[in-house]
Amino acid sequence: MKSNDQSMVIENASVVTPSGVLEHASVKVTDGAVAAISTGRLNGTDRRIDARGLYVLPGLIDLHSDAIEKEIEPRTGAIFPFNMAIIEMDKKLAGCGITTMYHSFSYSQNPEGVRSNETASAIVREVNRLAPQLGIRTRVHARFELTSDQAPPYLERLLDAGYIQLFSIMDHGWLEKENRRFAPSDLLQESRVRQLVDRCHALGIPVASHDLASKEELDVVEGMGIRFTEFPLNMEAAALARSRGMHILLGAPNVVRGGSFIGNMSARDALKAGLGDILCSDYAPMSFIHAVFAVYQAGILPLHEAANLASLNPAKTVGIDGTTGSLEAGKSADIIIVDPAGEVPRVMKTFVEGKEVYSTW
Repeated sequence: MKSNDQSMVIENASVVTPSGVLEHASVKVTDGAVAAISTGRLNGTDRRIDARGLYVLPGLIDLHSDAIEKEIEPRTGAIFPFNMAIIEMDKKLAGCGITTMYHSFSYSQNPEGVRSNETASAIVREVNRLAPQLGIRTRVHARFELTSDQAPPYLERLLDAGYIQLFSIMDHGWLEKENRRFAPSDLLQESRVRQLVDRCHALGIPVASHDLASKEELDVVEGMGIRFTEFPLNMEAAALARSRGMHILLGAPNVVRGGSFIGNMSARDALKAGLGDILCSDYAPMSFIHAVFAVYQAGILPLHEAANLASLNPAKTVGIDGTTGSLEAGKSADIIIVDPAGEVPRVMKTFVEGKEVYSTW
């Protein structure tokens, strides 16, 4: 992506900053960065956008979404060209208000389709090749299933090549319930898991745990230096993670739908209890902006704190908050303009580094 060298001012807007909402405010963008934010009028630019009645928010940062897998393989066995799917997905994500995406790819035991180790690795390489051409900032989140003894060599090569920017360890054995053969603590203790996590730490790549369920698991992942957990299965696990100071990620679809479709912890209940820091789109990018406004409209959090769940907090968790994640002078002009009127909030424009990458207005 190249920065837009044109200046612009978005004015007469409700501007959502990390600490509150500024009414009748303006945002000035110069050379792809936020130059100033102020109530009232800002001068000195060629382009002016009147956002009266609209909200201006930081672009959404999605740390976990495997929607790209369905874009490539919408029906089992029907795999489309990777480049076509990635480019088309990029357009959809911009329309959802997402300006930074960590596409999530699974490395599993007994994999099929896009979740085979070879295919997933090929897609990861293609995402990295295409990233400079795409409208939104595009990165990779590799998800390692603990039962997979074949995936580590693939992941090691991708890590060393710089193709992975976020890594997580997961055990979906709990989905099998009665058929489960391993205890999560046994899996976590495996040397191959620790070697991969240590490799990520050495490379400066953030690491998350996934589907945390117990104190036993928390003790092990914390002992590996992991400070970030995705989708705790229950309130008890979330409370334990909070007591240890871990970042907690929840799913936007869970928020929008009012609960987990497989009976796990309610994201709304977790947020009400102060047990959530980050939202992600999980499997439905369209849900992301709607979850932000659902949290606000339900009275769970004020709008600026709801927006932080989807922008500043994820940026802090993966260490990119110095350049993006909030509307502050000097940061990248990753901006969305949202119309709150009507049946649902609508993203009207999306900017990445000041460049307009989506508009329906």
